[in-house]
Amino acid sequence: MTQLDLPTVIGDLVSVNHRLTRLAATVTGNTESPAVWRTLSVLRDLGPMRLGELAKVSRVTQPTMTKLVHALDERGWIRRIVDRDDARAMLISADPHGIAALDAWRIELANSLTPTFADLDDDELETLASAVEIVRTRLERSRAALVEAAASTGHVA
Repeated sequence: MTQLDLPTVIGDLVSVNHRLTRLAATVTGNTESPAVWRTLSVLRDLGPMRLGELAKVSRVTQPTMTKLVHALDERGWIRRIVDRDDARAMLISADPHGIAALDAWRIELANSLTPTFADLDDDELETLASAVEIVRTRLERSRAALVEAAASTGHVA
């Protein structure tokens, strides 16, 4: 048996996840920009944030995020709220309609991939579920550490 190397396994996990997401998007035929779903996911997972921070976290430029937020606002998928710490600034927040659209897209992705995984046996399905839980737990732990660090410096995480 080959000895597992953590950086290699993590790199493979990220790469396979990207491939899986691309496959699902291709199979669904969904033409929506991945940036739309990524932005809504960020807002759902991390909460309201300023435009510049949202652009950084979503891995797009600020002008691109400005256009994206405008489009999401026109659909009623986000809200602009006054920053309670600086009344001159606005925070971008996910609207329930945006969360509903995101949830529907995730269901569409899952349904499109079900045939690819339909032949998993119970042990494989359990292994996959365990892997998801491990990754989720680590991401939540990492997020909590970022929030704590941001709170100690006075920055929004």
